[in-house]
Amino acid sequence: MIEVHDLSKRYGDKVAVDHLTFAVEPGHITGFLGPNGAGKSTTMRLILGLDRPQSGTATIDGVPYADLREPLRKVGALLEARAVHTGRSAYNHLWCLAQSQGLPRKRVDEALALVGLTEVARKRAGGFSLGMGQRLGIAAALLGDPQVLILDEPVNGLDPEGVLWIRNLMKSLAAAGKTIFVSSHLMSEMAQTADHLVVIGRGKLIADESVDAFIARSSERSVLVRTPQPAQLAKELERAAVPAQSDGSGEGSGSSEGEGAVTVTTADDGALIVRGMEAAEIGEKAAAARVVLHELTPQRASLEEAFMELTRGSVEYHVEVDQHADGVPAQAQGAPVAATAQVSESEVAE
Repeated sequence: MIEVHDLSKRYGDKVAVDHLTFAVEPGHITGFLGPNGAGKSTTMRLILGLDRPQSGTATIDGVPYADLREPLRKVGALLEARAVHTGRSAYNHLWCLAQSQGLPRKRVDEALALVGLTEVARKRAGGFSLGMGQRLGIAAALLGDPQVLILDEPVNGLDPEGVLWIRNLMKSLAAAGKTIFVSSHLMSEMAQTADHLVVIGRGKLIADESVDAFIARSSERSVLVRTPQPAQLAKELERAAVPAQSDGSGEGSGSSEGEGAVTVTTADDGALIVRGMEAAEIGEKAAAARVVLHELTPQRASLEEAFMELTRGSVEYHVEVDQHADGVPAQAQGAPVAATAQVSESEVAE
């Protein structure tokens, strides 16, 4: 288990980590999320004893990393995969690490086989591609068969087969009772991999909960409705959103108690997207209006949408992208862009 308690780190006037407290339990994949500059890398460095905090503690099974006698047997970490002597072969890099921890030579062969680098084991790491370097970094993290894995952007540079491999590997290790703590900017990958999230922004804790609970906090909820009578149903639902008019007796007409703002929009395929009303109530109003329904499906926000909404106030670097009337971003039509804050997923994969 990883335990962080009241952890703080400052670099000059910059507060990188601000009184963080959370725990990473074994048997789960805990995703570590936050906007750029949120303090994720600093937090991982503090857990691994690479930086000293101004206050608070970070322990692994109750012990600071610096006090572990054979750390690679307890903790495997991937923070910077390319931090390898470029003139050393993949095999010799791992063998040096193994000797420092009293690990047998066979663990080097097993780790190389596990990450698919056996055929290039004797080649210099300086000639490796981004994906091969990433695999070597993962091999180093797995070398001591540790109980705790701390991985920073582990799918960076991997091809689709490699992404699937590391995803399944983490799931199997978590199922075996190991503690997995992984950061990533790829929300689609975290949605398929993590079952618990620790989310920070500007060094502060935003969420420490299951993926489902995090997404449920988002206000981006809607109901997808398909009907051969969309105009009639839209009219009925919009009518229900109008506050009832008092008849002087204190009773209203035309709106049920507790209704809020309801919006109805039409998707490109003709389906209705209804916000502000539950699926059951939509079904009841459709039945009362004798409107036929072909589909009535509650929609919830994606992890990416929930993340964007719930961390909006913690984003340190913003990029404004103007959309033209046809929906094409300005830069796609030749307009200059002053800066960009992200590398696309396709660029990372190359």
